[in-house]
Amino acid sequence: MLWTSPSPDAEEAPLSGPRSSGPEREIELKFLCEPRDLDALLAAAPEGETELKALRATYFDTPDGRLKARRISLRVRESGGKHVQTLKRGDGFGREEYEQRVEALDLDMPALKKALTGPRRRALAPAFTVAVERRQRVVTYHGAAVEIAADLGTIQAGDARREISELELELKAGSPRALFDLARELSKTAPLYLSYEGKAAQGQALGDGALLAPRRLEKIALDADLSAAEAFQVIARASLSAIAANAALVRETSDEAALHQLRVAVRRLRSAIAACADLVGDAEAPGIRAGLKWLAGTCGEARDLDVFIASLEGAPEAALLAEPLAQARAHAYAKACAALSSGRFRDLVIEAAAWIETGAWVAGPGKAPAQRRAEPARAFAARALAQRWKAWKRLAGDFETLDVAGRHRLRLKAKGLRYAAEAFASLFPARPAARLVTRVKALQDELGALNDAVVAKALLDGLRLDLAQREAATSLVAARARTGKRGLKRARKAAARVAESEKFWR
Repeated sequence: MLWTSPSPDAEEAPLSGPRSSGPEREIELKFLCEPRDLDALLAAAPEGETELKALRATYFDTPDGRLKARRISLRVRESGGKHVQTLKRGDGFGREEYEQRVEALDLDMPALKKALTGPRRRALAPAFTVAVERRQRVVTYHGAAVEIAADLGTIQAGDARREISELELELKAGSPRALFDLARELSKTAPLYLSYEGKAAQGQALGDGALLAPRRLEKIALDADLSAAEAFQVIARASLSAIAANAALVRETSDEAALHQLRVAVRRLRSAIAACADLVGDAEAPGIRAGLKWLAGTCGEARDLDVFIASLEGAPEAALLAEPLAQARAHAYAKACAALSSGRFRDLVIEAAAWIETGAWVAGPGKAPAQRRAEPARAFAARALAQRWKAWKRLAGDFETLDVAGRHRLRLKAKGLRYAAEAFASLFPARPAARLVTRVKALQDELGALNDAVVAKALLDGLRLDLAQREAATSLVAARARTGKRGLKRARKAAARVAESEKFWR
């Protein structure tokens, strides 16, 4: 499993290449859970000698957050009078890890030479601390050695404080599949929410005041030497990470922006699976796609209401419709939060992660599948983008004859093209890729405005309205129908601009 990170400065080289054998590779799953469930989870886990540890870790960074920007965490952890310096690089399931003994909080600066320049190494300072009580055991499960750690404690960044309760499963030897098998078994005992946010990421966010901020899916940076299979894993892992992080925020705060980013991440993952169908189309894929479709749908009503309510700002009908819309929105968010707290959601995230990392498509038998996995990412991406373009162009060529449903399909095809272009853009010249993405996004906006008018009528029809409110709704729908004609003209021009764009993947 590979990680990606922003390109380092010229004077700060990568710690190693993606396939370096120098560092240890940490492979683990991390789950959020309730403190009251930790005892039951440990009781349900395979037997083994449980070790109790009091761990206190101090995390370091430069004043400008250089390590955070490069997906690097640096800590010194104290336990039993011993101090260990650990540097980790990467995100998610597999990360590079470097460890060494140090004296107290004295950093071993030579070990950091490849991560930071001299001035930045000297600028390193404590950023936040993590203190946990850990119950830990190493067990044998399905032929693998797995370390189980139940952590309960706090993160402290200045005056900001955050309670944490986590269960970690780390692979010590054997197949990564065992981690997912054990996670499935333990999830039957208590709710487990897969999380890609390690203690370092949580501490960094807490220090920045962004712990409860929506998680935007960051720009994908693919290494030029990746295979097609590795590139898909990077893209899919990033989307699933954003799904998990935003779902946690919606459960906690019903945040509108987090719900939106959750749905964006779901769409991007669905798009990646569709674009790479000839690579990842194993027997498990339809179930993952169906689960993602359910997830998008169960949060769709709340998002539609958010968009519609925002569009009413300044409209004369807004005051009359405010109360029924607020009631509908509260109901929709309750429905979305219930779905994101459900066993179906928890199982979906675990199954999706297991499929991305260890699914049948990853190492299935046969010469042809192996060749598809090993194909250079750039060649694979060019073919996938050509297919997305062809599907969009075929429908866009009949723009004048498209009805409401047809324009909605064109919008979905445009999204598929845009998401594929954004996912693979780093493998191609930047300027033409960005130009196409900008034009497709403009088309999406125009088609989305037309679709919003249709959605608005359906939303208003579903509300309980009195006579005055019904008249206001009728007036609003009529006004939007009139503006829709002008929007159709803009959408036609936007489609033409996309059609004229350079095919940057050729």
